[in-house]
Amino acid sequence: MAITHKRILLKISGEVLMGPQSFGIDLPTVERVAEEVIAAKATGAEIALVIGGGNIFRGMAGAAKGMDRVSADHMGIMATIMNALAMQGVLSSKGVDTRVLSAIAMPTVCETYAAGKGIHHLEQGRVVICAGGTGLPFFTTDTGAALRAAELRCSALFKGTSVDGVYAADPKKVPDAKRYKTITYKDVLAQDLKIMDNAAIALARDNGIPVVVFSIREAGNVARVLNGQGTFTTITKD
Repeated sequence: MAITHKRILLKISGEVLMGPQSFGIDLPTVERVAEEVIAAKATGAEIALVIGGGNIFRGMAGAAKGMDRVSADHMGIMATIMNALAMQGVLSSKGVDTRVLSAIAMPTVCETYAAGKGIHHLEQGRVVICAGGTGLPFFTTDTGAALRAAELRCSALFKGTSVDGVYAADPKKVPDAKRYKTITYKDVLAQDLKIMDNAAIALARDNGIPVVVFSIREAGNVARVLNGQGTFTTITKD
């Protein structure tokens, strides 16, 4: 079966990498997610990744406890780079050519992000991990993911979450909540569904990038959804 998208931006929350832990990076879980990326790449798709940093530090939470928001967000940015390096290490150990491109320059650690550089690596068959969010405070990694998806000319933004799509209410709190197969950007914003922050949804909308929401916790799901199979929700213009 032909894949539905040739080049995707896969957004994964940092919390996914915690695995059974309450904090930090669980390497067996990183390996499991890496296998998801490898299986998706095997379909023929070009894969860019954005990984959040919430398993290590979340800027808004730090600010809520009294930290300066700018400093707290910069700490969160550093956390995303740590996660990116962990994922790069595992993918590389499995024979996958991978590059980390950071929005904040740290040339002794990884390459500095530039859209043209990222596109070149993707065209060469490499997995590209976009780290450091947008490089700026007050923006989430969801917004960073939407921005990178647009810059790297991705045909879709895949949002891997702990639920299998977009629901009218939190399915963990409302068991019979309606799950949408498709929903518009406008309705996601109007209903304040919070599957991604509003800036990310608006950025995807303005650039015509569909957002595919699915469960990253189900083995094989990235490749399955790339093939148009399994359970997921697509957020589109209409």
